[in-house]
Amino acid sequence: LLLLLLLFFSLDFLNIVGGDMGRHSVSLAADVDELALPSHRLVEAALRGEMGRVEESLNTNGLVDVNYVGTVSLTMKCVETVLHEERANEVRIVYEEFRTDVTALFVAAHSGHTEIVRKLLSAGADVNQKLFRGYATTAAAREGHCTILSMLLKAGAFQSACEDALLEASLCGEVEAVEILICSDMSRPDVAAHALVSACCRGFVNVVSTLIKNRVEMNSMDRVLLRSAKPTLHANVDCTPLAAAIVSRQAAVVKYLLQHGARIECDVRLGAWSWDPVSGEELRVGACLGDPYNAAWCAVEYYEFGGEILNLLLHHEPSLLERPHFGRTLLCHAILCQNLNVVSALLDSGANFKFPMKTKDGQELFPLHLAAKLGCSSIIKLLIMHGCNVDTQTSTGETALMISAKAGHADLFLELLIAGADLGLVCDLVDTAVTLAKRSSFASSIISIFSQAVIAGVSLHSTDLSVFSPLHFAAESGDPELLQMIMRSSIGDLNKLDGSGMTPMMVAVKAGHAESFRLLLMAGSDIHIEASDGKTVMSLIKLESSASDRDRFERVLLSVVLANVVTDHSMFKALHYAARLGDTSSLVQLLKMNFPVNSLDEDGCSPLMLAAMEGHVDACKLLLLQGGADCGLTNALGETALSLARSSSRFNNIAEGVLLDHLARSHVLIGEDFFKHTREGRGTPHKKTLRILKSGLLTWGKSNRRNVFCKEAVAGPSLKFLKNRRQDGEDEKRMIFRVATLTGREVHFEAGSTYNVELWVRGINLIAKEVNAD
Repeated sequence: LLLLLLLFFSLDFLNIVGGDMGRHSVSLAADVDELALPSHRLVEAALRGEMGRVEESLNTNGLVDVNYVGTVSLTMKCVETVLHEERANEVRIVYEEFRTDVTALFVAAHSGHTEIVRKLLSAGADVNQKLFRGYATTAAAREGHCTILSMLLKAGAFQSACEDALLEASLCGEVEAVEILICSDMSRPDVAAHALVSACCRGFVNVVSTLIKNRVEMNSMDRVLLRSAKPTLHANVDCTPLAAAIVSRQAAVVKYLLQHGARIECDVRLGAWSWDPVSGEELRVGACLGDPYNAAWCAVEYYEFGGEILNLLLHHEPSLLERPHFGRTLLCHAILCQNLNVVSALLDSGANFKFPMKTKDGQELFPLHLAAKLGCSSIIKLLIMHGCNVDTQTSTGETALMISAKAGHADLFLELLIAGADLGLVCDLVDTAVTLAKRSSFASSIISIFSQAVIAGVSLHSTDLSVFSPLHFAAESGDPELLQMIMRSSIGDLNKLDGSGMTPMMVAVKAGHAESFRLLLMAGSDIHIEASDGKTVMSLIKLESSASDRDRFERVLLSVVLANVVTDHSMFKALHYAARLGDTSSLVQLLKMNFPVNSLDEDGCSPLMLAAMEGHVDACKLLLLQGGADCGLTNALGETALSLARSSSRFNNIAEGVLLDHLARSHVLIGEDFFKHTREGRGTPHKKTLRILKSGLLTWGKSNRRNVFCKEAVAGPSLKFLKNRRQDGEDEKRMIFRVATLTGREVHFEAGSTYNVELWVRGINLIAKEVNAD
């Protein structure tokens, strides 16, 4: 053998010099493999269960190493845990092929070849040789080969090999293997405790039972990997077997542990929430970082669908339901975890929703307020269904409605309104639910929320209208639909004063909402009621509204007057407003309703004056002809309709002409005293009473010469008249007008003023034109 080795190295050296080093390195490796080949064949024979080949290999005069470590492909049992939300972790056993290092004893124990194991042990196989996949005891325990496991134990398995096998058997649920190993007294208490916790996580009740019967401490703490899908958890945690079973939702294991004396009060740190005992704030700090709690609180946070585990705990120890922990109960923790099913289960079990949560600084609140802070509308509904008062207040006077507004929970705010929450309550900071909502993130949606609540069929509830009145709020909002819906249930509050001393109609006026104003008027709101400061609706419209808003409000008032909704016309001068607008259709209707055409408004103006001032020709004609308006009325400044029409530079003189026509026509039909000139100015003037008939007949006496039909009238004298009366001054000439008759005569008259001359000339020509038109 030595000669062969020397020859090999000599050849290898020559090849290295020749540059062929790589190929001969492989040859060396191949030679080494060839040396181990008999030992490797032993491993393969043990794996396949070929007893003859095993014996043949062992009888090769020492060329086979019975503890040789070779690499083979091994199909092994793998236990997987599948997580489910709120359901027990599911254990699945699958077989996977691994390429791993093994010994002949390991693969024989793994494959269950009892005789081969016995043969290998007799040949000196090391039972305590540790590989990547554990000891031979581990392989036997994993696959449940209990006879082989017993043989290995008797062959002198060390404590480490027994402990490793015990843990593997516990993880795989091999009850008989666990019993053999635990009864061997070869495992330390902490390892046995770890095996118990591991079995609890996987729901192996038989394994748990076996371990406990063999005096494994069921209340011991051990660090184990706990996993949960909801709430999410993947962490190594120090916990008891009971806590591990609860987190894994293994109800059968929990039941067994409770029946055999497992302690519920062992605190574990599994929660994700921490409580501030001073302020009462809840902090989400992350899984396993929260305050430690007992098994019952663990069952709340890691709730199992159906509630079997929680019910087992409560049945085992009913006092858990009301026993406070850091000043809070299980119900509070269930609300904090926002799990509706847990809350329902606790309430059905008799949990006290009136339990006060107190902080070190003296504040006090209830589970309802905690749910409101978190925005749990479904939990709020459940609490109310079980009799919880929706208006329960904290020590600072806050209600759930106020808290939801502060936290910006719009959906919950709506649900509380539907549940009948009182909008008329005030907290110690003088805030109401509505004022808080107006400062919240959903401030722009308040009207929509109220509308949804009313559509849902509820009446917005307020025990104190001075704090909050739904009708006043709707009037101020400017939402006609909301106002109409609220009026159906609050019709009795139409004329009530709110905290600011105003009626809903006054609120609508101040906010500039004409449609809301109209709806309130149509519903019967009283415009005569005074506010607490003495103001009325009309004074607000006139003094505190912009010009555009005032016009819109007055249009509304006009419409309700025309509809005969408002029968007292003293507060609003409808005829004056229609005249100022030039609204002839409204004027016709108002005149038919016997509105006084010559009444004066607060400025002393008549409807005709307003129409003339605004230049509304048709309105002026209507008031004059159908209403018989008096053109001679004057206001406090001595102005008439005609003077106002003339002073208005915004319009043409059509309105002025209408007024003049009416004045002139009326004036000439009535008649007036004039000086009549004779003989074309050569005679002495004498006084005559002159008037004209509707037929166009001008008369100043009884004879035929004093009753003439007019062709036209002209201001000023004729040329002959001027020639005959040269001595007259210019002023006298301006006061003369002449009338041409159908027969060709000219008759001169002298008036007392130029204004009278204008009226008579205009009036005579107007009537003459009417006669000629007929």
